[in-house]
Amino acid sequence: MNEPILQVGEQAIYADEIPALLSRYQMMSQVWRGIITDKAIADIPYVDSERAIAIKEFEKYYQITSNEAKQVWLRNHGMTLQGMEELAVRNLKIYKFKKANFSNKINSYFLKRKVSYDQVIYSLIRVKDKGLASEIYFRIQAGEQSFAELAREYSQGIESHTGGVLGPTYFTQMHPNLAKVLAVSKPGQLWAPNYIEGYFIIIRLDKLLPARLDDVMRRKLLDELFEHWLDEQVKLVCDRNYNLVQAAA
Repeated sequence: MNEPILQVGEQAIYADEIPALLSRYQMMSQVWRGIITDKAIADIPYVDSERAIAIKEFEKYYQITSNEAKQVWLRNHGMTLQGMEELAVRNLKIYKFKKANFSNKINSYFLKRKVSYDQVIYSLIRVKDKGLASEIYFRIQAGEQSFAELAREYSQGIESHTGGVLGPTYFTQMHPNLAKVLAVSKPGQLWAPNYIEGYFIIIRLDKLLPARLDDVMRRKLLDELFEHWLDEQVKLVCDRNYNLVQAAA
């Protein structure tokens, strides 16, 4: 007899229904990602000490600080203790796979992506009136009032509460036109009003914070390179399965 494998309220779910449910809830790509990853890391070796550290890091990440907390976590995730430890080891193996396959690409990738990780601290005043924007700009330029004073008095955004100061902010997180101006600015450089998104903007670069290829950045780039690779692998699988479906239709 075909027995249900899951029960949600009064609804029984059978094994042959799972693929359709995964497609309906747009989760097939996540399944492919898991399968592809497991295949890639299948033969990654590790020693007992690495396993122990991986489990401790896993428990720390999920704030599992006691046996009681561990039981709650296992129950909430429908998992056995062995399953949880295997998941922790899986994370270890994924990290080792990343290092083995992408570490040699980090330096060149960093140079390519560096501008995306540079940050800036800048001062900004935005007003709706062009004449007022020009007056504020000339007051700052002439040293009649400080940027901070004028921002608190006139600026029509959240920067009015910080004396105009915003950041640190990544270039990629700000309006493209704003980013273009700051990208060619020198610290302390004041720009005449620019019209952006309904406001006349007065802007000054206060400080450039160049990205550094430190350990944190290396880990971030390693993750990005792995995600790019995984996305490509998933696309290949999805395309292949789509073609099979079309051929069978």
